[in-house]
Amino acid sequence: MNAIIDKIAKELEQAKARNAQEVEELRVRLLGKKGEITKLFEDFRTVSPELKREFGKKLNELKNLATSKIEDLRKSTADSSTDKKGGEDLTMPGDYIELGSRHPISITREQIVSIFAKLGYTVAEGPEIEDDHHVFESLNFPPDHPARDMQDTFFISKGYNPVLLRTHTSSVQVRTMERTKPPIRVVCPGRVFRNEAISARAHCIFHQVEGLYIDKGVSFADLKQSILLFCREMFGPQTKIRMRPSYFPFTEPSTEVDISCNICGGKGCNICKGTGWLEIMGAGMVDPNVLEACGIDPKEYTGFAFGMGVERIAMLKWQVKDLRLYFENDIRFLKEFENSL
Repeated sequence: MNAIIDKIAKELEQAKARNAQEVEELRVRLLGKKGEITKLFEDFRTVSPELKREFGKKLNELKNLATSKIEDLRKSTADSSTDKKGGEDLTMPGDYIELGSRHPISITREQIVSIFAKLGYTVAEGPEIEDDHHVFESLNFPPDHPARDMQDTFFISKGYNPVLLRTHTSSVQVRTMERTKPPIRVVCPGRVFRNEAISARAHCIFHQVEGLYIDKGVSFADLKQSILLFCREMFGPQTKIRMRPSYFPFTEPSTEVDISCNICGGKGCNICKGTGWLEIMGAGMVDPNVLEACGIDPKEYTGFAFGMGVERIAMLKWQVKDLRLYFENDIRFLKEFENSL
């Protein structure tokens, strides 16, 4: 037994380890349930009484030596695998970080803009906090128009030329016409605000993409063709459009645009309420008064404008029934759009 004790003690003096796994292997081999030192303690029971004191002392010293050596090796391997400056173990696997995905509103907005970019449109942007002149007055809104009422508009200040949160991105069109000479061909994406009750179909915050094209000889036929090309790019080549007469203060003539229902193919369903058509945007020829207010000669230039709600387009594209889902940041809902781009 003395020879075995001396052999293990010599081995411990020379023991080295490169990592924590080798230290653990040494501990198990010597001090584990079936370890060499553990076995010596079991054999100690058979030692004659007169030798127990001598061997007991040597076994305890060996066990203490092994415990101390293993602890030293554990510390040394931990130090060698740790970035001493940052205090981080560079050998440890990193934490899994779940990647996010694009928001459906961002995806839809990008798709709309990219389609019109193919037709030569550039992006124009403007402030969300606007004045009455750019939101209403220059767009031919009469002083008593309902959209000026507090029920529709968030006013920040009253008085001459009040300050407000823009109710549409048409104000960006006005600013573009004021500082740019025709020809003008822009789309104006952005967030807008209206004082409305929040429901599955309405919200006080939403997003629009409006478009403007001004040049010599622009006609209603150009407007119709541009919208048809957009709808077929967005909803599929089989899409049909229908234009119904409407009224907007800043366009004349004005129209509302419907597309054939992409759910039932125009046959009629609960989404289109049995009509086979879905409304997607308003459009029309720019009113001469608007051109004149922005410093453009209406006798020389004509143009058309259109506007659509991004939430509305996204609802139709992906059959989302409640637009409040866009604002709730529910991971389960957002994950459905991971592969949309």
